[in-house]
Amino acid sequence: MEKKIQLQVKPVWILKALLASYVVTSALLLLLTFLLYKFDLEEQKVQVGIIVVYVFSTFVGGFIMGKLTKSRKFLWGLVLGILYFAFLLLISIGVYRTVQGGTGTVVAFILCAAGGMLGGMVS
Repeated sequence: MEKKIQLQVKPVWILKALLASYVVTSALLLLLTFLLYKFDLEEQKVQVGIIVVYVFSTFVGGFIMGKLTKSRKFLWGLVLGILYFAFLLLISIGVYRTVQGGTGTVVAFILCAAGGMLGGMVS
C-alpha cells in the first residue's frame, strides 16, 4: 500500500510568513525614509530602493515559508510573494481609490513572486 503524503499547510504559517515580510518591509522603508531625509536622494534612487525592499521582504517571507512547509518550498514561496503583492495592491486601492496600472505594477508583481519563490528555494 502506498502512503499518500498529505501537504498540510496551516493558514497560521502563511500569516506568520506574511507578517515577517511586512515587518521587514516596515523596517526597511523606515530606513529608506531616513536616508531620503538625510541625504536628499533622487526620486529614481528611492524607487529602486522601494523595489529592493519588496524583493528582499518577499525573499524573507518565502524563506520562512519554506522552512515551515518543508516540501514544495518554491511553490509556497511563490504563493507568499503573490499574497504579499495582492495585499499591497489592496492597500493601494484603499488609499488611492484606483489601481496605478501599467508596466510598473506588472514588474512589481513579477519581482514579488520571484523574490518569494527564490526565498522558498534557498530555505
